[in-house]
Amino acid sequence: MMNRRKYMTISAAAAAASVSAFESFAKDFGGDFEPRGTDRIFERLASLNRESELDFYTGYRVWIQTDLKEAAQKRAREIFRENGISPYADVPMDQVVRLMEVDPIMAYNIHAWETTQIAMWRSIQNEYHKHADMYLDELEAAEKLGSGTIQLRPDMHIPEYTTYEIHLQPGGYVGDPFAGYIYNHGENVVFHGGNYQDDAQVRLASAVPLPEDGKVKRILEQACSSGQFTAALKTRFRDAEVWGDDIGAPMLRYAHMRSVELGLETHYVQQLSEESQLPDNHFDIVTNNLLFHEVPEDAAEGIISEGFRQLRPGGIYYPVDLFTANPPNRTAYGKYWAWRDYRWNAEVWRMDYMNLDMAAVMKKVGFIVDENGPPARRGARRNIIGIKPA
Repeated sequence: MMNRRKYMTISAAAAAASVSAFESFAKDFGGDFEPRGTDRIFERLASLNRESELDFYTGYRVWIQTDLKEAAQKRAREIFRENGISPYADVPMDQVVRLMEVDPIMAYNIHAWETTQIAMWRSIQNEYHKHADMYLDELEAAEKLGSGTIQLRPDMHIPEYTTYEIHLQPGGYVGDPFAGYIYNHGENVVFHGGNYQDDAQVRLASAVPLPEDGKVKRILEQACSSGQFTAALKTRFRDAEVWGDDIGAPMLRYAHMRSVELGLETHYVQQLSEESQLPDNHFDIVTNNLLFHEVPEDAAEGIISEGFRQLRPGGIYYPVDLFTANPPNRTAYGKYWAWRDYRWNAEVWRMDYMNLDMAAVMKKVGFIVDENGPPARRGARRNIIGIKPA
């Protein structure tokens, strides 16, 4: 077995134990590493201690997002009143930040949230690096299996904007070989334990609208990351050819491996969604999920333009993000929470996204725009869609 410790920092003893365990496992299971089994489609972590630690972070995060957040919101209203500002006023961002960032209750809210996020990611990352050889072999084995495909481009240029550690995930989407594994487990904490069966992605796939003629032969998910939405699309549209693209090779390798294990024929290609190599007039549906708030404005416009090019006449463009159902909250309070996401969650392009006029860009590239399309998320009443003219 290839020893990959030049890429990881793992003790020699741990390496020997991992090799021995994997060889025994691979003999019976062909390379699929599931030391503690699965809960339906969810693969459990290799360590019960690590899993218990994540359970703690999940519960603590629920408290942060409920009781502590409520206390912070109450304090924010008090601060605005003390300074003669309506919480619903459109106040300059720098003024809002100056008032909020010095308050201890607001600071503690951010601190508790941020430190939990960091600890969560590090815990998951450590677990996968501990068993590095096993999981790397699992990824390699999957690339030789399945009826789907994966196209990686090891020599392609990786733009700087894609290398940021969005959500504070160590290594981001391109810098850690286990980014897909890490993202998937971290996402379950972020969803407060409510996404172990890709519940959110399955709901989203069920909401995707059909072209007027009802024909769905090919679907593309732009910037598919860990491939959970891609897999959910294939599960719904069994007879369709389903593709996902992403700049992150580690994410695509995980997405492909997972599709293989689920018995889904999906196709993954490494590329920038704004510089796609996929053909013109090819797809019936192009969609994406939580993409635009993580890219600069020029990339967002390029992604929409590419979606238009790739769709066949009559095809549907269905982008889903923070403001595809409702416009950004530009009140004093809304601006503060946007700034918190930008400053403390490494959402580098959050402010770009607040200024992105999605409907205008979609119209500019040629879409017929319907801002009252079917809703994508719980509580939403609509979602913007684009239709490529026949």
